[in-house]
Amino acid sequence: MSRSVSSVSSSRSGSFFARLLAILSVAVTIVMVDSVNADAEAANPKYAGIVVDAKTGNVLYSENADRLQYPASLTKMMTLYMTFEALEQGRIRLDTPVPFSAHAAAQAPTKLGVRAGGTITVEQGILGLVTLSANDAATALGEMLGGGSEDRFAQLMTAKAHALGMTRTTYRNANGLPNTAQMTTARDQARLGIALRQHFPQYYGYFSTRAFKFGSRTIRSHNRLVGSVRGVDGIKTGYTRAAGFNLVSSVQVDGKSIVGVVMGGASTPARDAQMRNLIATYLPKASSRGGSSALIAQAAPAPAMIVTPAPVQPQKAQQVAKTITAAQPPVSAAAADLSLPHKGPLPDARYQVAETEVAYAETAAPKSDNPLVAQPIPAPAKVKTMTFKQQAAAAAPKPTPASVPSEQGDTSVDNVTTASTTPSPTRAASTSNGPAGWVVQVGVSPSRQMAMELLEGAKSKGGKALASAKPFAVAYAAGGDQLYRARFGGFDDQRDAVNACKALKKAGIKCWAAAQ
Repeated sequence: MSRSVSSVSSSRSGSFFARLLAILSVAVTIVMVDSVNADAEAANPKYAGIVVDAKTGNVLYSENADRLQYPASLTKMMTLYMTFEALEQGRIRLDTPVPFSAHAAAQAPTKLGVRAGGTITVEQGILGLVTLSANDAATALGEMLGGGSEDRFAQLMTAKAHALGMTRTTYRNANGLPNTAQMTTARDQARLGIALRQHFPQYYGYFSTRAFKFGSRTIRSHNRLVGSVRGVDGIKTGYTRAAGFNLVSSVQVDGKSIVGVVMGGASTPARDAQMRNLIATYLPKASSRGGSSALIAQAAPAPAMIVTPAPVQPQKAQQVAKTITAAQPPVSAAAADLSLPHKGPLPDARYQVAETEVAYAETAAPKSDNPLVAQPIPAPAKVKTMTFKQQAAAAAPKPTPASVPSEQGDTSVDNVTTASTTPSPTRAASTSNGPAGWVVQVGVSPSRQMAMELLEGAKSKGGKALASAKPFAVAYAAGGDQLYRARFGGFDDQRDAVNACKALKKAGIKCWAAAQ
């Protein structure tokens, strides 16, 4: 009897170890495949990449980070930025109908497939962009926000990019479908990734959406790293034949936060493997201190479930474009307008679901030979710790007009690093335009009096940094309503404004430093 029990026990033990060895073998194989893909990607001549510490702005790794590249569907990050800004300013709502023109409906796949004359909600458009990378939805949103013109919206996108410090980026459409004049850099996309998270924490949760219901369809995300790599909460994939495979990823783990960019990838597996490699290599080098509140908003992960947006109300869809047009500032104003109020509720925690990979197909994806070239990413000895502003000063010369469209103007504002912490205002007479120079904005209010009261409270917490600051309110139209931006002026230079904003954020007041 004892021999029989011993035999059974031995058999079970052997079976357990056999299963364990099989699991370990699979894990090792996966790691080896990822390593091979990452090595091949580093040898790819179209490759560009960067990793930024989102708390400090330090560049931890860069490779061809300032070389001009095609953004492909990373373009939709700016389309979403403009959409979130319009939501925050009250010009549109999540349930606002988005009309589809014949031009929007005719965009190449991938797409939601809405017919000309149809509508979706703004929320459905957002979800379509972050999951399916829907080209028709991006164009429809762009036309609505651009007063019926995608070209007009592209001008606003470019102006906003330059205002954010993305000085080498030019947009020509809202979706990223091929256009030889539409260019960007890995560094600029890192700036945009950080800006999305910092400026719109109440909407950033959409980037973690792994599936949503659109009619009878369940649309799943293209971003395979969300849900499979610890701490990855977005942001965007992209592909065209000319661009290669692109990816921007935001990561938050154990108090550390980075944004990584991979552009020009040879294939989806190679691109994803390179991003995993970058995350594993450089996340440990990121700071757990610094201005986390300034650069990246911390948020608890959302529970998994499928999103079912509210049905659209189409009866007023025809009036939407005209309404948005009336509220949209001219391009010159958009370029200088860095007002990004932090208000509104956090998004409902409803967006994560089990992920199924969906092949990205703006155009047919080429097959990759995936050569086993042993050329790993640079060793830690090459790590750079310069800020965006410092790197911009040392970067390669600006492209000549022959190689870059003239719209790629030069902007010295580095808003990724200026958005740090603290506010406080001084009491002064409010004016319509306010003093020239640098300003600090602390919010938006429905009346001038409320804006001044907001400034009063902020100044009491700002201390010496706001001792000589001049509070004022700037009126602007938003969806037919009059709103007021609460700002402090009187700062001689960028440093003074940034220091004031840092002081305010330390006191728990969100703010933004900008050139008036």
